[in-house]
Amino acid sequence: MPEWLKLMVESLPPLLYAGLVFTVPLTLLSFACGLSLGFVTALVRLYGPKPLADGFRFYVWLIRGTPLLVQLFLIFYGLPKAGIVFDPLPAAVIGFSLNVGAYTSEVIRAALLAVPRGQWEAAYSIGLTWAQAMRRTILPQASRVAVPPLANTFISLIKDTSLAAVLTVPEIFQAAQRIASVTYEPLILYTETALIYLLFSSVLSAGQQKLEARFGQHLHQAQETK
Repeated sequence: MPEWLKLMVESLPPLLYAGLVFTVPLTLLSFACGLSLGFVTALVRLYGPKPLADGFRFYVWLIRGTPLLVQLFLIFYGLPKAGIVFDPLPAAVIGFSLNVGAYTSEVIRAALLAVPRGQWEAAYSIGLTWAQAMRRTILPQASRVAVPPLANTFISLIKDTSLAAVLTVPEIFQAAQRIASVTYEPLILYTETALIYLLFSSVLSAGQQKLEARFGQHLHQAQETK
């Protein structure tokens, strides 16, 4: 067996371990928190009082206008100067969640605006409250618009988690850096790391296609029943 292949085989278990124990949970937790934040942000910006809406608008402007790496550095390395200290993993979750929240809020806001105004009027005409109309009529239709871009955000996030290495979170890339520092084979290790990320992204992309097909099928059935 060639030495490069032997190194890839030997390094595969620790890289996969880092991916399954740190990268995947970090991605899932950050996306769940970010999606919740994005949903609240979108609702407030569309239907909330102006002062509160302006505050959330400023948050979206700030996060979208600054690099994710800078945001992570500010949270982990900058905030301790103000007496606010986070461990590496919580700092990464906060940074990724804030970033995802800003971007998903725009996706959700656009999806809600894509629902025709007549759907609100139809919901009110049968006696639904605002909350009931949102839950039963608006959100199901908006979700069909929002699923593809939200899935793309999730796939991008699993790759962006490699930036957590700068916070010393022992995810895939950080594990590859440690092995490369010992073996002095960065090309082989980083190539293997890229392949692992490619594998994760491919699996998620396949899931995204199935999810979009399912939503499309439901939409087609709903249109046929009208």
